[in-house]
Amino acid sequence: MSLRLRLVLALVLLSTGATVAVGVSSYRSTRAELTSEIDRSLVSSVEPVRNRLRQQFMREQRPGRPGEPEPLREFRAGTDVQALVVADDGTVQEVTGAGIGPQPVTLSLLSAPSPTERFADVTVDGESYRVLATRLRAPVVLQLARSTEEVDRVLSALRARTVLIGLVVAAAAAAVGAVLARQLTRPLERLTAAAETVGATGSLDERVPEAGGRETARLGSSFNGMLAALARSKAAQQQLVQDAGHELRTPLTSLRTNVYALRRGDELRPEDRARLLDDLESETQELSAIVDEIVELALDERYDEPSEPVELASVVRRVATRTELRTGRTVRVQADSSVVVGRPRALERVVSNLLGNAAKFDTSGGPIDVAVESGAIVVADHGPGFDPDDLPRVFDRFHRSVSARSLPGSGLGLAIVRDLVEAHGGTVAATNAADGGAMVRVTLPLAGAGPSPA
Repeated sequence: MSLRLRLVLALVLLSTGATVAVGVSSYRSTRAELTSEIDRSLVSSVEPVRNRLRQQFMREQRPGRPGEPEPLREFRAGTDVQALVVADDGTVQEVTGAGIGPQPVTLSLLSAPSPTERFADVTVDGESYRVLATRLRAPVVLQLARSTEEVDRVLSALRARTVLIGLVVAAAAAAVGAVLARQLTRPLERLTAAAETVGATGSLDERVPEAGGRETARLGSSFNGMLAALARSKAAQQQLVQDAGHELRTPLTSLRTNVYALRRGDELRPEDRARLLDDLESETQELSAIVDEIVELALDERYDEPSEPVELASVVRRVATRTELRTGRTVRVQADSSVVVGRPRALERVVSNLLGNAAKFDTSGGPIDVAVESGAIVVADHGPGFDPDDLPRVFDRFHRSVSARSLPGSGLGLAIVRDLVEAHGGTVAATNAADGGAMVRVTLPLAGAGPSPA
């Protein structure tokens, strides 16, 4: 069952249920009111009949004067209530002429211990009556009955009107529900169609209108935002693949050339052969490093490490020691007790990439300076510095300056630094020092100051 049909059915059921509830309540209250009205008319007739019976008893004791009206004539002419009297010995006296006869409720009062009255609904020859049986002071029971035919007609008409109104309301609810459901489900249908188009074609350029109510507009905006994010991700992946292919071409070309030269190994001198093997080993190492960095960028595996409080000074000193052993360069460290919340290995990778970059491009052989202060790490060398034209792009993936293209590397080191720092909620910037050399500043949010935890 479609969502549109479910909405229509729900609206029809709700409106019809409300109409039926109101109709049933009105029917019951009307029936109770009409029944109460009949009961009041029966109760109001008891005393006149009692008085007429008393007068009749007295008349039987002494003859009346000529021309005096019959005792119950006025009562017969003024009401549609049927009255009869049942004595304890079972004799019946009809007060209003032909009636419905004694009813079980009347006979049950013959043996009642004290005067009382009871109401009952009876059916005689297919016609309904409301009966009031009252035990008089004398050993007799008075039965008053009134037909409920008029009440039944009113209630029957009320039932018919209630059913008719229910049908009209159901039809109107179905029509209104169809219109509302079409309006409500139209954005969902457009969203479904767009999703099916994306699934069938793989195109992320599909968009849905953001019109309609607040919720549907938000849904359309969220869907468009999701498609835009997927499109950016796809474009970034494509760019990564293209850049990776471009960077891998150089070492692969070199490897292919060296392999071709090795095929002519008999013609090579021993020193040429040794130099060729060294070149192959260097190119292989560079190729492995490029592949590792590409995989790291593509999979974001560096974000799996849990965060913890990290003292930046200890991280910088560990990496500085490794860099000195690896490159033979002096790394001078000045650090305070800044503590940040981060991933230790990721922060070591940041410092390692910065020091490695400085050692690679600073050919002066001088020391590399590292300063840590208030959550900021500044790495400065004494080399030629950044080309002013390259400064806006030094953190882009695979970007390499013209002067650096002859050196080994992938152009991913500073891009990885930027990604890791931004993942920690920090910022990174590159400038040239006033006295020469490149300077990279990493700023991380502080978690607190003080000595490192034991």
